[in-house]
Amino acid sequence: MQETTWTASTRHHQNFAQVLQSYWQLTKPRIIILLLVTTAGSMWIAAKGEVDPLLLLVTLVSGALAAASANTINCLYDRDIDYDMERTRHRPLPSGRIQPRDALIFAIGLAVLSFTLLTVFANLLSAMLAMSGIVTYVLVYTHWLKRHSTQNIVIGGAAGAIPPLVGWAAVTGELSWTAWLYFLIIFLWTPPHFWALAMMIQKDYAKVGVPMLPVIKGDEVTAKQIWLYSLLLIPATLMLVYPLHELGAVYASIALGLGGLFLVKAWALLQAPSDQGLARSLFKYSILYMMLLSAGMAIDSLPITHQVVASLGEHVTTVVMMAQRHLPIS
Repeated sequence: MQETTWTASTRHHQNFAQVLQSYWQLTKPRIIILLLVTTAGSMWIAAKGEVDPLLLLVTLVSGALAAASANTINCLYDRDIDYDMERTRHRPLPSGRIQPRDALIFAIGLAVLSFTLLTVFANLLSAMLAMSGIVTYVLVYTHWLKRHSTQNIVIGGAAGAIPPLVGWAAVTGELSWTAWLYFLIIFLWTPPHFWALAMMIQKDYAKVGVPMLPVIKGDEVTAKQIWLYSLLLIPATLMLVYPLHELGAVYASIALGLGGLFLVKAWALLQAPSDQGLARSLFKYSILYMMLLSAGMAIDSLPITHQVVASLGEHVTTVVMMAQRHLPIS
C-alpha cells in the first residue's frame, strides 16, 4: 500500500524543478514576505537606521526559514481539511505530490538551520524567539485554536507578531518597550486582516468545520469586531511617536495617512457587512498597509531623514522669525 501511494504521488513530478516547486509551495512564501518586512522594520528602528548588512541578511534568511518551517508543519497538520477545500486541494500534501514524512523532515531541517544561523551570527535570544514563533503557530494556533475557537486568529495571531521581536533582539540582544509595541501593532492588525479574508472564503471554512468568526457569528458581528480592532490599531501605531519618542514626524504622517484609509475601509465594511467586494478590498489593503507602515518606520529611522527634518525645521523657524520682524506693531 505504501509503495502504491509513493508511486502515485511521484508521478506528479516530471523533473527535479517540479520537486523544488512543491517544497517551495509548502512554505507559503507569500505569507513569509510580510513577516520579513516587519522584521526589517524592527531592525532599522533598533539600529537607528544603520543596520549591519550581514546581520540584516542573516536575520531575514533565518526568519524566512523559521516561518517556512512553521508553514510546512501547518500544511502537514491541515492536509485533511485542505483536501476538502477546493482552493487548497492542489497543495503538495493533499494532492500527494509530497509525502507527510518528507514534509516533516523538511520542516525540522528548516527550523534547525534557522536556529543555528541566528545563534551563530546574531544571538541566542533571537534564535529562541524565532523558535517560539514556530511553537506558537503550530501548537497554539494550528493544533489548539484553529478548529476549536472563533478567537483562533486573535490569540494565534501572536505567532505572526513575533518577527519584530526577533529583529529587535538580533540587533540589540534584548527586548524593549518599542519592540513589544511593534508586537502589539501586528497583534491588533491581524484580526481585521484575517477576518476580512475569512469573510471572503467562509463557505470553505464552514465546509470543513473550522469555526472562523464569520462562519459562527455571521458577517455583521465580524464587521463590528474588525471595526473595533481597527480603532485600537491606529492609536497603537502612533505610540511609537508619543509617548515612546522612538519615531518622528515622517512616520507620524505616514501612519496617520495609512491609518485613516484603513478606518475608511473598515467603516465601509461595517455599513455593508455582506459585501464581498468590500471585504476583499480591506484584506488587500491590510497587506499594503503593514508593508508601507513598516517601510515608514525604516525611513523615519534613517540618519538622512533626521537631517532633512532638522534642516526643514530650521528653515521654517527662520521664515517665521523673519515674518514676525516685518509684522506691523499694533
